[in-house]
Amino acid sequence: QVQLVESGGGLVHTGGSLRLSCTASGLTFSNYVMGWFRQAPGKDREFVAALSGTGITTVYADSVKGRFTISRDNAKNMGYLQMNSMKPEDTAVYYCAAAYGASYRGNWVRDAAYNYWGQGTQATVSI
Repeated sequence: QVQLVESGGGLVHTGGSLRLSCTASGLTFSNYVMGWFRQAPGKDREFVAALSGTGITTVYADSVKGRFTISRDNAKNMGYLQMNSMKPEDTAVYYCAAAYGASYRGNWVRDAAYNYWGQGTQATVSI
């Protein structure tokens, strides 16, 4: 049974940092593109960042470029999202997702490309 479990959310002030973790089990993690999405209250879920199975190729939403960094450790079946210089508009539930065989990078921003999802972790940025 495949499971993705996020952790590391919390409350920070504007300009602060959080590091989210995603623990994967029940799959060969390196075979999957890892993505992070978020959903703010009253809004649709949106793409944040994605990383190829090899850890070489990244894609970021324009809103987080230069502030967020996605990474992974396949030996530990772990994925990460380092969030720096956080803003109130970053407040959301953050979801980790895994996509098998997603070779076309253009699809990584689409949540339909992902096979498995975590339950989410809340990140809140206060003014």
